[in-house]
Amino acid sequence: MKNIAIVGAGPTGIYTLYSLIKRAQPVAIAIFEQASSAGVGMPYSREENANIMLANIASIEIPPLGQTYLEWLKTQDDAYLSRYGVVRDNLHVRQFLPRILLGDYFHHQFQALVAQARALGYRVAVHEACPVTDLQATAQGVRLWRRDNTEPDMFDFVAIATGHVWPDKSEATRAFYPSPWSGLMEAHVPPGRIGILGASLSGIDAAMAVAIQHGDFISQDEANLRFRLHRHSHALKIVLMSRTGILPEADFYCPIPYQPLQIVTPAALRREIASGAEGLLDRVFQLMVQEITLADPDWSARLSLHTLDADSFTTAWFAERQRHDPFLWARRNLREVEHNKHQRYTVPWRYAVLRLHEAFQEIIPWLTDQDARRVERGLARVFIDNYAAVPPQSIRRLLALHDAGVLSMIALGEDYRCSTAAHHTTITVRGAVEQFDVFIDARGQQALQTEDLPFPSLRRQIQSAGEAIPPVSHDYTLLAPDEAQGRIAFGAIPWLMHDRPFIQGLIACAEIGEAMAGALYQRQPRPRWRLAAIDL
Repeated sequence: MKNIAIVGAGPTGIYTLYSLIKRAQPVAIAIFEQASSAGVGMPYSREENANIMLANIASIEIPPLGQTYLEWLKTQDDAYLSRYGVVRDNLHVRQFLPRILLGDYFHHQFQALVAQARALGYRVAVHEACPVTDLQATAQGVRLWRRDNTEPDMFDFVAIATGHVWPDKSEATRAFYPSPWSGLMEAHVPPGRIGILGASLSGIDAAMAVAIQHGDFISQDEANLRFRLHRHSHALKIVLMSRTGILPEADFYCPIPYQPLQIVTPAALRREIASGAEGLLDRVFQLMVQEITLADPDWSARLSLHTLDADSFTTAWFAERQRHDPFLWARRNLREVEHNKHQRYTVPWRYAVLRLHEAFQEIIPWLTDQDARRVERGLARVFIDNYAAVPPQSIRRLLALHDAGVLSMIALGEDYRCSTAAHHTTITVRGAVEQFDVFIDARGQQALQTEDLPFPSLRRQIQSAGEAIPPVSHDYTLLAPDEAQGRIAFGAIPWLMHDRPFIQGLIACAEIGEAMAGALYQRQPRPRWRLAAIDL
């Protein structure tokens, strides 16, 4: 019987366990989780989230673990649902709900999977509050050290599913938080001038974590939301900052599962790849132009799409939003999205771009270094802006904060300076100086390198092979050192982001888990990927 370790019991680890069980070939599985409760994951834990924080994925998109998310919700009692403002009769597959609820779903399904596996003859051991401190690949197997054991355990196969990595809480001060997950949720943030670097969902979460300490959202109905400051909190001013100075748009209605593309097909991409790396980016961009024009000729004409290239398309994509006040644009976009969802209408150009990012990723390993950098500066930002749309309720809350005089926004551009002192942070933008009593870096997960690996022995082995980024095959099998091949699967998203810029989210977790489980039985190496993470 094979002896397998899964390091990390968040979503990627859970989907790995689920995929192993589906294969119905009993193995011994040891699951190691550094948190006190396995099967939740940091993004959905009660320690790191407030009830107000929403998951930006609905049941219809979440790969099911036995039950779908919606089916599980419908089995919960009314008292439990009401604690999170959820009404049973209003539940539907496209609803955005608090992250804590999703964490409870994962925890329940994880426990059910463990019980199911044991009933099927798997030997499953779950180690909670048990960080893995080191890994070492050998010709005989993988040595694994854990904090509660001085002697290493030996495994035939190890799946690394450690999830997101945030700066330690010890790095935070009362005036500076290196991420929203570095003690912000448990801190008292006094009313004052609060700067938040990043305007995506992480930035919104940071704003919500501060706002709910100093006021309440009041709603007569879903469409009319106000924010009322507490009596002694009128000094609160929250400033969101990003390079572009735009807010994310609200999630839009579209068919799920996705309909196939008509022009940028797998066969078309294979043909372009076979034609060589030189000019590949521009050739595929022209296919994208044809795809978008076919889907929405009117929008394409308004944008003069046929005159754009892979670089100028990015400027055209953001141009109109940057000409408008971000909150006025957000209000208009919210009205449009709500109308379209009520009518079940899909905006054709948005849907085309949404599907194109997954197809486009297939060419990234084959691009020249110069074209890979062009993608990083341009098209990747477009794709991320399009698929990182946020729940409409998050936009309503931002607008309520803005209407209350609490929230504003600054466009930083590419050339700004940030200086952090003991009691304040200063941002200098185009000669103007902005000072903040509390500053939160909410730019989201940053891509990590080999030197950041928390496993010293494995880190030295990969570095000795000359690899600055852990190299993985298509099935996530680690390619270096040689002893790791076929023995270690690497599904830790922060290290994969260099090579797969669109890999975040639960769908990616499920795909990684399925691939890592399959790596036990077969491997299909692919070219190594390269591309830095994108920060909007």
